[in-house]
Amino acid sequence: MAIAVKDLNSAVEKFRRLGLRVSDPIIVEEQGVKVVMVWLGNTRIELLEPLNPSSTVAKFLESRGEGIHHIALEVDDLDGFIKRVQEAGLTLTGKPSKGAEGIVTFIHPKSLNGVLLELVQHKAHNE
Repeated sequence: MAIAVKDLNSAVEKFRRLGLRVSDPIIVEEQGVKVVMVWLGNTRIELLEPLNPSSTVAKFLESRGEGIHHIALEVDDLDGFIKRVQEAGLTLTGKPSKGAEGIVTFIHPKSLNGVLLELVQHKAHNE
Protein backbone atom coordinates (compact mmCIF):
# COMPACT_ATOMS: atom_id res chain seq x y z
CA MET A 1 0.00 0.00 0.00
CA ALA A 2 1.32 3.47 -0.84
CA ILE A 3 0.51 6.60 1.12
CA ALA A 4 1.05 10.06 -0.36
CA VAL A 5 2.57 12.46 2.17
CA LYS A 6 3.54 16.12 2.09
CA ASP A 7 6.49 15.74 4.48
CA LEU A 8 8.30 12.41 4.21
CA ASN A 9 10.59 13.02 7.19
CA SER A 10 7.66 13.73 9.49
CA ALA A 11 5.78 10.64 8.28
CA VAL A 12 8.85 8.43 8.69
CA GLU A 13 9.37 9.65 12.23
CA LYS A 14 5.81 8.69 13.18
CA PHE A 15 6.31 5.13 11.92
CA ARG A 16 9.68 4.90 13.69
CA ARG A 17 8.03 5.98 16.96
CA LEU A 18 5.72 2.99 16.51
CA GLY A 19 8.83 0.80 16.52
CA LEU A 20 8.63 -0.08 12.84
CA ARG A 21 11.63 -0.50 10.57
CA VAL A 22 11.92 1.95 7.68
CA SER A 23 14.23 1.97 4.67
CA ASP A 24 16.51 4.71 3.51
CA PRO A 25 14.86 7.04 0.99
CA ILE A 26 14.77 5.93 -2.64
CA ILE A 27 14.58 8.57 -5.38
CA VAL A 28 12.49 7.44 -8.36
CA GLU A 29 12.96 10.15 -10.97
CA GLU A 30 10.72 8.33 -13.49
CA GLN A 31 7.76 8.59 -11.10
CA GLY A 32 8.73 11.96 -9.63
CA VAL A 33 8.79 10.69 -6.04
CA LYS A 34 10.96 10.02 -3.03
CA VAL A 35 9.96 6.70 -1.42
CA VAL A 36 10.53 5.16 1.98
CA MET A 37 9.43 1.61 2.77
CA VAL A 38 7.93 0.76 6.16
CA TRP A 39 8.40 -2.94 6.80
CA LEU A 40 5.52 -4.94 8.30
CA GLY A 41 6.71 -8.54 8.12
CA ASN A 42 6.08 -9.77 4.58
CA THR A 43 4.14 -6.60 3.73
CA ARG A 44 5.23 -3.01 3.50
CA ILE A 45 3.84 0.47 3.27
CA GLU A 46 5.36 2.88 0.76
CA LEU A 47 5.47 6.49 1.86
CA LEU A 48 5.54 8.77 -1.21
CA GLU A 49 6.65 12.39 -1.29
CA PRO A 50 6.57 14.25 -4.61
CA LEU A 51 9.86 15.51 -6.04
CA ASN A 52 8.18 18.25 -8.06
CA PRO A 53 4.76 19.91 -8.40
CA SER A 54 4.04 18.24 -11.75
CA SER A 55 4.31 14.65 -10.48
CA THR A 56 1.16 12.55 -10.21
CA VAL A 57 1.66 12.29 -6.44
CA ALA A 58 1.87 16.10 -6.13
CA LYS A 59 -1.37 16.40 -8.11
CA PHE A 60 -2.96 13.74 -5.91
CA LEU A 61 -1.97 15.64 -2.76
CA GLU A 62 -3.29 18.89 -4.22
CA SER A 63 -6.68 17.43 -5.08
CA ARG A 64 -7.20 14.84 -2.32
CA GLY A 65 -4.70 15.56 0.44
CA GLU A 66 -2.58 13.00 2.21
CA GLY A 67 -3.73 9.42 2.26
CA ILE A 68 -3.78 6.10 0.44
CA HIS A 69 -2.54 6.60 -3.11
CA HIS A 70 -2.44 3.05 -4.47
CA ILE A 71 -2.17 -0.64 -3.68
CA ALA A 72 0.65 -2.69 -5.20
CA LEU A 73 0.49 -6.24 -6.46
CA GLU A 74 3.72 -8.17 -7.05
CA VAL A 75 3.71 -10.20 -10.26
CA ASP A 76 6.33 -12.62 -11.58
CA ASP A 77 5.67 -11.86 -15.27
CA LEU A 78 4.64 -8.26 -15.85
CA ASP A 79 4.18 -8.65 -19.60
CA GLY A 80 1.97 -11.71 -19.10
CA PHE A 81 -0.09 -9.93 -16.45
CA ILE A 82 -0.51 -6.89 -18.71
CA LYS A 83 -2.01 -9.23 -21.32
CA ARG A 84 -4.46 -10.52 -18.68
CA VAL A 85 -5.37 -6.92 -17.77
CA GLN A 86 -6.07 -6.11 -21.42
CA GLU A 87 -8.04 -9.35 -21.98
CA ALA A 88 -10.15 -8.42 -18.94
CA GLY A 89 -11.01 -5.11 -20.61
CA LEU A 90 -9.15 -3.00 -18.05
CA THR A 91 -7.09 0.08 -18.88
CA LEU A 92 -3.50 0.83 -17.91
CA THR A 93 -2.42 4.37 -17.09
CA GLY A 94 0.69 4.08 -19.26
CA LYS A 95 3.63 1.94 -20.25
CA PRO A 96 5.81 0.04 -17.76
CA SER A 97 8.57 2.14 -16.20
CA LYS A 98 11.13 2.04 -13.40
CA GLY A 99 9.71 2.04 -9.89
CA ALA A 100 11.27 1.94 -6.43
CA GLU A 101 11.68 -1.85 -6.47
CA GLY A 102 11.52 -2.89 -10.10
CA ILE A 103 9.44 -2.34 -13.21
CA VAL A 104 5.90 -1.04 -12.63
CA THR A 105 2.72 -0.12 -14.41
CA PHE A 106 -0.69 0.86 -13.09
CA ILE A 107 -4.27 -0.20 -13.75
CA HIS A 108 -6.40 2.94 -14.05
CA PRO A 109 -8.77 3.45 -11.11
CA LYS A 110 -11.72 3.95 -13.48
CA SER A 111 -11.20 0.33 -14.55
CA LEU A 112 -10.99 -1.06 -11.03
CA ASN A 113 -13.71 0.40 -8.81
CA GLY A 114 -11.79 3.55 -7.95
CA VAL A 115 -8.58 1.78 -6.87
CA LEU A 116 -5.23 2.59 -8.50
CA LEU A 117 -3.47 -0.80 -8.65
CA GLU A 118 0.28 -0.89 -9.23
CA LEU A 119 1.70 -4.01 -10.84
CA VAL A 120 5.31 -4.61 -9.77
CA GLN A 121 7.83 -7.01 -11.20
CA HIS A 122 10.71 -6.90 -8.71
CA LYS A 123 14.24 -6.43 -9.95
CA ALA A 124 15.24 -9.96 -8.98
CA HIS A 125 12.66 -11.35 -11.40
CA ASN A 126 13.78 -9.39 -14.45
CA GLU A 127 17.58 -9.20 -14.13
